[in-house]
Amino acid sequence: MRDYHDFKVMSNSKNSVLKNMLVDMVIATVLAAAILFFIRPTIVNGESMENTLHNGDYLIMARKAYSKHDPEKGDIVIVKSALTDYESGKHKLIVKRVIGVPGDKIAIRNNNLYLNDQNYNEEYIKDGITPAVDIPEDGNSVIVPDGCYYVLGDNRCNSTDSRSSEVGFISRSDIKGKVVVRLYPFSKIRSY
Repeated sequence: MRDYHDFKVMSNSKNSVLKNMLVDMVIATVLAAAILFFIRPTIVNGESMENTLHNGDYLIMARKAYSKHDPEKGDIVIVKSALTDYESGKHKLIVKRVIGVPGDKIAIRNNNLYLNDQNYNEEYIKDGITPAVDIPEDGNSVIVPDGCYYVLGDNRCNSTDSRSSEVGFISRSDIKGKVVVRLYPFSKIRSY
């Protein structure tokens, strides 16, 4: 038969276990919140970044990547666009590559992209061509305004990006972060 002392020891032991579990849960929550303050998991939805990224790829975005410096040409970024997600009614987040920075001259002639009057050779684009849309129209050029960026998908024949008046130039404040890692599929893990 147990006495009162044994019951008290068991009760204290249960309280200690519950207290330790609660402390562990609080620490895990704080760590998760801190991590998500700096990074954000994102899933690619669509084909506009093929062959670099594919529909369903799981990405890690560095939210604070541009807190001390500006986006650079070639960076893959997550952008809050003017496009509307019809299911949620919110502005779509899109994944694109920075092509032009403030002051750059962008031209598209005969499916070729020119950056500052030089043919911009990009080995990563899917079909090897950059068709003109609205910005700029074929044969014309535009200058990227201060505080803005010109972004394109790597699948130029199937991408709504800065060439379209629906997206246009992207404000610096609409760049939500830089893609730093493709985490999934595991066979294609890669840093950017």
